[in-house]
Amino acid sequence: MATISENIQQLHGRIERACQQASRPVDSVTLLVVTKTFPASDVREAFAAGEHRFGENYVQEGVDKIDALADLRARVEWHLIGPLQSNKTRVVAERFDWVHSVDRLKIAQRLSDQRPHGLPLLNLCLQVNISGEHSKSGLAPAEVADVARAVAALPRVRLRGLMAIPEPAATLDEQRRPHRALAGLLAALNADLGLGLDTLSMGMSADMDAAILEGATMVRVGSAIFGARARPGAGPAPSAPGAQGQP
Repeated sequence: MATISENIQQLHGRIERACQQASRPVDSVTLLVVTKTFPASDVREAFAAGEHRFGENYVQEGVDKIDALADLRARVEWHLIGPLQSNKTRVVAERFDWVHSVDRLKIAQRLSDQRPHGLPLLNLCLQVNISGEHSKSGLAPAEVADVARAVAALPRVRLRGLMAIPEPAATLDEQRRPHRALAGLLAALNADLGLGLDTLSMGMSADMDAAILEGATMVRVGSAIFGARARPGAGPAPSAPGAQGQP
């Protein structure tokens, strides 16, 4: 079985090939390593392989790993990519560097109010329900401009761009359509509102190539690096030494 380092190397090769196909420089795409359910020891191994940006879906699990890897904190970016409830905004404002899942103005306002003044601006992306799925969080595309305008005016945060999790699709062409729509939405925001947004957080293990072809600047990948996650109800992966609660 391949090591985490070997999987990361293969993944960067895949990113490079997709960038070549899209006639884009390879450094125009950033890899965000998604560490949900994987122990802090795996994060440390990915860090040793050269990765410095890690994404967590659950606030407490992310905070546990931030604490377990405190010696790496100055060299690591921590991104929250999962749903964020109002009662969890303070700890996120205090501990994370990015939030990709802002799906309403109230959340952005709370993050702005609660971001400590001694820290850099908190980077935000608006989550867009680009496929219109009832089961998914996110702003409807028609809502994005008004929310983006309001969020861009808040202190202590910086609106960086848009994030989406499109519904699964069977073919490359079908995968490309929602990513193309999100890219068009970002371009319209920049043209109409002059916001200077620079981030399209889209594409995961299964649809990363389609996302890069349509302009993704940040791809969120976990299973292609660490392997399959445990099934629900099977229990968490073993915790790394020093980690508290879920890994």
